[in-house]
Amino acid sequence: MTSSPPDRPTRTALDHRIETAVGRSVEELRQHRHDGLLDAPHTALADAHHDLVAAERDVGFYRFRLARLASSDLPVDQALFVRIDRTLDQLAQAARRRDAKQVTAAAALEPIEAGAPRQVPRQIPTKDVAALLAIAQGAKLHEHLVTHRLAVATPTRTRIPYAQLQRLEASGFVERDSSHPVQAGQPVTLTDAGRAVLTGPHRAGAPGTAPALLPPAFPAVSRPRR
Repeated sequence: MTSSPPDRPTRTALDHRIETAVGRSVEELRQHRHDGLLDAPHTALADAHHDLVAAERDVGFYRFRLARLASSDLPVDQALFVRIDRTLDQLAQAARRRDAKQVTAAAALEPIEAGAPRQVPRQIPTKDVAALLAIAQGAKLHEHLVTHRLAVATPTRTRIPYAQLQRLEASGFVERDSSHPVQAGQPVTLTDAGRAVLTGPHRAGAPGTAPALLPPAFPAVSRPRR
């Protein structure tokens, strides 16, 4: 069987942490790496993330292959069992490689996280305050099995769009436990900064307005003048 998984961007468990630390998307980080604009720590992170994405893609490939074997019209015989066992072994090996690459990428990310300034906006949009209040009561990020859309569900039946969750993560107000698959639900909790928004004095902005945040720029490699 040579079929491959659907061609969708491969996300990793570290993407939201990387984007929060560098203030840019992982796609922009990759482009800056290609253009030679990164310093040594960010270059190491970009390279480690590239390897992690490749390893995650392998996991997805063997997972997709296993699903095709289980759901196809192939005869259920000993040959099918052999193919399933072989694919399971390949999936397990791919997962171990992915886990090792994730450890390497996390190690490259830690010094950048330690040096990244944490910015808290002076004005918090009203809808973000409401989202933080809902998350404080317990929340999970789910992926729809059919549409693959991501959204946060809360006990109050408040649904928080994925884009809003990403914005709250980038501001350092929430974090999610990526050790859980999104199909089963990734727990989303408030950070200390998020709790401070709800417990400390703050001035809410108008609904739908977002505070102006200037993300930290990538440290550029100095180029000799001609």
